[in-house]
Amino acid sequence: MYAISTKDLTKKFKNTLAVDHINLDVEEGDIFGFVGLNGAGKTTFILMLSTLLNPTSGTAKVCGYDIIKNKKDVRSSIGLVFEEQAVDIYLTGRQNLDFTARMYNLPKKERIERISRVLESVGLSDRADDKVKDYSGGMLRRLEIARGMLIYPRVLLLDEPTIGVDVQTRRYLWDYLKKVNKEYCMTIFLTTSYMDEADYLCDRVAIIHEGRILSMGTPEKLKYELGENLIFLKVSNSFDEFSGILFKEPWVDRVDIFEDEEGNNWIRLSVKGANVRIPDIVKFAKEKGFSILSIKMQKPSLNDVVLHHIDKIG
Repeated sequence: MYAISTKDLTKKFKNTLAVDHINLDVEEGDIFGFVGLNGAGKTTFILMLSTLLNPTSGTAKVCGYDIIKNKKDVRSSIGLVFEEQAVDIYLTGRQNLDFTARMYNLPKKERIERISRVLESVGLSDRADDKVKDYSGGMLRRLEIARGMLIYPRVLLLDEPTIGVDVQTRRYLWDYLKKVNKEYCMTIFLTTSYMDEADYLCDRVAIIHEGRILSMGTPEKLKYELGENLIFLKVSNSFDEFSGILFKEPWVDRVDIFEDEEGNNWIRLSVKGANVRIPDIVKFAKEKGFSILSIKMQKPSLNDVVLHHIDKIG
């Protein structure tokens, strides 16, 4: 039995198709990542899995329970951490967790034990009795994850788990999630816009864009499919013209144009034997009447993979 299984799961809001016939199976005990740009449909998908939003069509099961027919069973099997803050800032961290534990009807002794345990796990024991309004962004995120862990769920659903936290806190949360996944054999399904997060954490990832899955596999497999190494270059003439010429060459696997974070355009090449091809590319460009302004080589990242698939569909 899969921890999560969907068949043609679809959600439409008026004229917007937010989730478009998604078929997905997540193995028990895996950390699975839904990656993509903002507005890709990641949050809508996780809201349907958590029974908080009904699909327009299609089916989904969590821990074998249908998200429409067995909502109560699904909810008792999952922990859910929203992207938006869902704690009361005028209560203490401990009081927030106690409120959640009471909602699940946990006996008093068990409530106390579990609250102490999860607070220690996320490193908040020393601030447990402080008002949440005095917490930093990273502490708030740790408290949210502690809430999701209270019932020791079979499946933990995380929507952008490290958004808005500093680099050190992100790494702490990553290691904590890996730890609970291993110790409890807990399935973790997370959405993220941070590709390094998915690369570090996930056993498998799905790239989602405009509600559709573009590609799926292990991070290593997806990067390997893009090429062993990538070559990035700038030319003085038309990017489109030179990339079109390159695309016709048999030694070029893939070529596209992308814009980096600073707004600079680059031609990105996936070629066989990239490490020995750079002199050939410089010579080839000169023969075709193009001047290369800059050239560099690097291994593909998961971010490169995502941008490649998005660029490919226009």
